[in-house]
Amino acid sequence: MDKDKIILSIAIGFVCVILIAIMFTQFKTIDEADIVGITTAREDELTTMLATWKQKQAELQEQLDSTRQRIDEYNEKISSNQAAEELLQDELEQTNMLTGQTDVEGEGIVLTLSDAERSVTYEDLLELINELRGAGAEAISINDQRIINMTEIVDANAILVNQERVVSPYIVKAIGGITYLTSAINQKNIGFVDVRRGSGINVQLEESKNVKISAYSGRRSQLEFRYAKEVEE
Repeated sequence: MDKDKIILSIAIGFVCVILIAIMFTQFKTIDEADIVGITTAREDELTTMLATWKQKQAELQEQLDSTRQRIDEYNEKISSNQAAEELLQDELEQTNMLTGQTDVEGEGIVLTLSDAERSVTYEDLLELINELRGAGAEAISINDQRIINMTEIVDANAILVNQERVVSPYIVKAIGGITYLTSAINQKNIGFVDVRRGSGINVQLEESKNVKISAYSGRRSQLEFRYAKEVEE
């Protein structure tokens, strides 16, 4: 195999690793749903939530199967440089979107959290991000800071997102199915919106057909793996 084919094979393998890692992250998020909150829901709300999560799980399984199918396509087309390069380019575009490297837009929701009887904390933002991810959000940002798998949200005398200071009001954008996102955080008495309003902060929810989220602008080092390495066969 010549040098070009070796380089192409390495690039394809890297894309495959990223796609599979993202899929398993999505499944893990669903497994970590708020069980305590669910057990306190009314019967009709439980029925709605169960149907929603079953549908979402089925969609994620389809995505995983699709990813595996694309990996098989790589193996079939690797002998043709042109076909492999076209396939790789398509996958790189998808990977860049999934890892926050490009601006994106689409339907979704916008939440505005602001201080009132109490201040918004980093725990509030973390819980909201986890719930949105669990509901299938494909892209999320807080005050225009793109949330990626490596993003840290911490309290260091101020709330830091991607090591950048953010302040109230916190505008959280999420792109994804409006029905899934809204139902996940807007359940009466147990959803994020009702619970946080009851705790003393202002929460405004807006649905939109055109949410725009900017690309990740943080440090490139956050996108690099320091410990994980590909297994050598």
